[in-house]
Order: sequence, then structure tokens, then C-alpha cells
Amino acid sequence: MTKPITTRLPDDFVKNLKQIADKEELDTSAVIRRLLAKAINEWKKDYAIEQYKKGEFSFGQLASFAGISVWDVPALLKEKGAYLNYDKEELERELKNIGWKKK
Repeated sequence: MTKPITTRLPDDFVKNLKQIADKEELDTSAVIRRLLAKAINEWKKDYAIEQYKKGEFSFGQLASFAGISVWDVPALLKEKGAYLNYDKEELERELKNIGWKKK
């Protein structure tokens, strides 16, 4: 279901929206929906990364909130200049769990 929302936009926003609509051969509403969806996805990723960096989100929670696979999290962290919250003890525990032995 969709709901109408009204908002006031600066003239330069309206001009840019019309320019994009012309280039994409879409109506202005479709352009707004497309851009808003993209912005929401980006915001969710940024927010999830910030929560992860603070220790508020786990690796899995980051993936879930951001709407991505856990396999895509390392690439997202790299893209955003963030690091895994993973220490040596966690790595050793994970390696032990999968049966890996030191040589």
C-alpha cells in the first residue's frame, strides 16, 4: 500500500528532480521514490555500522538491520572504512570450533 506525503522542497531540489526525471524518462514521483529508497538503504547501512563500532550491534545484527547478507558485511565495512570487531581470542575460538589445528 502506498500513502501520499507532502513536503516542501527548495527550488534547486525541484530543478534537480525534474532534470533526473527527464533523463530517466520517469515522472517526478517515481524519481523521488527511487532516490528516497536509495537514501534509506544507505542510512540503514551507515547506522548499522555505527552501532556495530560502538558494540551495540553484533555482526549478524549489522547484516540484518542493513538488509544485507552476513557474507557482504566485510566488504561493506571495508567500503565504509570500518573494521571487524574481532580479536585474537575470538579467532582462535572460531578456528577451534571448525576443527582447525595449528601446525
